[in-house]
Amino acid sequence: MSTDDIFAKDLSGAMVSPNEPGYDVLIDDIFKTMETAQELSNVSVRDQKKVHELMEVILGKPLPESTTLLPPFYIDYGKPVTIGKDCFIQQCCTFFGRGGITIGDGVFIGPKCNLITINHDVNPDNRSATYGRPIVIEDKVWLGINVTVLQGVRIGYGSIVGAQSVVTRDVPPMTIVAGNPAKIIKKIEL
Repeated sequence: MSTDDIFAKDLSGAMVSPNEPGYDVLIDDIFKTMETAQELSNVSVRDQKKVHELMEVILGKPLPESTTLLPPFYIDYGKPVTIGKDCFIQQCCTFFGRGGITIGDGVFIGPKCNLITINHDVNPDNRSATYGRPIVIEDKVWLGINVTVLQGVRIGYGSIVGAQSVVTRDVPPMTIVAGNPAKIIKKIEL
């Protein structure tokens, strides 16, 4: 397996083990991303130009100019992460992006939110192996403070996730959810 194959396998959702060829290259790239995120943590929240420069390194593509991200920001792997326009991402968020994260336009992400696309094998003899599932956050979603979104979840347009919720399954558009696990509270009627 070439080193490019381990990245494709990781993003495909297949189980990836530390014993596989190329895993060291994957981990090295992850550590480089985390080092850039550490550098980002030393940037003033007012210096969005520098934030955007470092986020371009992390994401491998530009962060839209209209999007604001407040450091510190923690991320393991940024290349499979896409962030839309007019987003506001508060401080102390953690993205485990290896499984792919897509954030639409106009999304508000509160402080200390966690987007976690990776999980471990349930087999205790293979627990160090991981697999990912993508997270999709559609346009105009609002995640309250300290929300955790787990792998494979899609949060529909305009929805609100209440503070400290853990989202384990898809959220329909224009819905308020809250709790652990998050449950539907009500539909948003305009």
